[in-house]
Amino acid sequence: MSNLARHIAIIMDGNGRWAQERGLKRVKGHEKGAETVRAITTFASNHPEIEVLTLYAFSTENWKRPKMEIDFLMRLLNRYLKNETETYIKYQIRFETIGDLSRFSPALQKQIALMKEKTKNFKRLTQVLALNYGSQDEISRAASRLCREGSEISVETLSKEIESAKFGPVDILLRTGGDQRLSNFLLWQSAYAELFFTHTLWPDFTPEELESIIGEFKRRTRRFGGI
Repeated sequence: MSNLARHIAIIMDGNGRWAQERGLKRVKGHEKGAETVRAITTFASNHPEIEVLTLYAFSTENWKRPKMEIDFLMRLLNRYLKNETETYIKYQIRFETIGDLSRFSPALQKQIALMKEKTKNFKRLTQVLALNYGSQDEISRAASRLCREGSEISVETLSKEIESAKFGPVDILLRTGGDQRLSNFLLWQSAYAELFFTHTLWPDFTPEELESIIGEFKRRTRRFGGI
């Protein structure tokens, strides 16, 4: 049976380097990266296999960046959600998030909630933005909840309790930008994911390259621990 690319997760790396290579400010790379998010998301919504697209937008470690850059990223996210609402409705894309949103401004939290509400009934594609997300934190919080409830901590209970459980296991985990590390992203869900690393910087990443990666994914043999 051929592999199905139901859940694709992407570490979107390379925005800053893309800008620096062109003599631009880092924020210009983030703006260009947002355009790539739009292109890849609409492509995924039209793909016959892809059901979930999870994008690593802002990690728990990203708060270490300069305040000016963080403030810009928050404004960019807010603007993206406002501007893309009609696109998500047109393509019937359900918007979801994982991560701790409590550190974001009330205005941004409201915009996120509004986007979720307006798209909650769509089933063509679920796009998940990982915001203030770290996989170790996600697993730790799930274990803490199970302890408070007096429940057993096991692979089965954690698999149901983690925040991203409803989106299913990752089939393809892709990182752009050349680095080969997971950066605390969907560690539990990617236990049997096929890993792909491309030197293409995120702003230059295209639907055609993603289609090529899906083709390579289909040629691989997934054993899930078997022979």
